[in-house]
Amino acid sequence: MKLITAIVNHDDSSKVLSALTKGGFSVTKLATTGGFLLAGNTTFICGTEDDKVDEAIAIIREHASRRSQFAAPMGSSADAIAVPVPIEVTVGGAIIFVQDVERFERV
Repeated sequence: MKLITAIVNHDDSSKVLSALTKGGFSVTKLATTGGFLLAGNTTFICGTEDDKVDEAIAIIREHASRRSQFAAPMGSSADAIAVPVPIEVTVGGAIIFVQDVERFERV
């Protein structure tokens, strides 16, 4: 058994959740915040059999799209006088971790 942890942009979370559920995966959804852009993310936790991992990742990949957006750079308080110039960053997609599950119990 494996534990899949996927961090997905908030804008894609409902599509990912719906597709995983439709695919027969049981998923726990957590609201999280990214450390770089301080933007809303959703972290999904899904336990599944080893042979279903690639299917779950394919679903996440299909429904979590990458895109560009502009964000104000974060600086120190000494930079407060300067006008921040927005920078283009890539957001979306997913960060996925797959871990072995040593023991699983449903009580």
